[in-house]
Amino acid sequence: QVHLVESGGGLVQAGGSLRLSCVASGSSFGTMGWYRQAPGKQRELVATITSASDTHYVDSVKGRFTISRDNAKNTVYLQMNSLKPEDTAVYYCNAQSRFYYVDYWGQGIQVTVSL
Repeated sequence: QVHLVESGGGLVQAGGSLRLSCVASGSSFGTMGWYRQAPGKQRELVATITSASDTHYVDSVKGRFTISRDNAKNTVYLQMNSLKPEDTAVYYCNAQSRFYYVDYWGQGIQVTVSL
């Protein structure tokens, strides 16, 4: 069974920082990433990172968020700095199978940024 478990969310004031972690288990994974979904909005790609550590970010978080991974630990991180209220959402970890066209998802973790 494949499981992705996120941690590190919570409540933070605007301008603060959080680091999300996602531990994936049960398979080998290629590209991993973080998505977020705010109430009433569609799921949005935040950042992705390949197994070779090539990264991509949505424009709204460039310069503020940093995605990284530890392949030995099957863990992907999202360092979030200079947080804004607009970043408030449920953040989901995503991981692609190395062998199939299958995406695995974590259960989601709440990030709330207050004024």
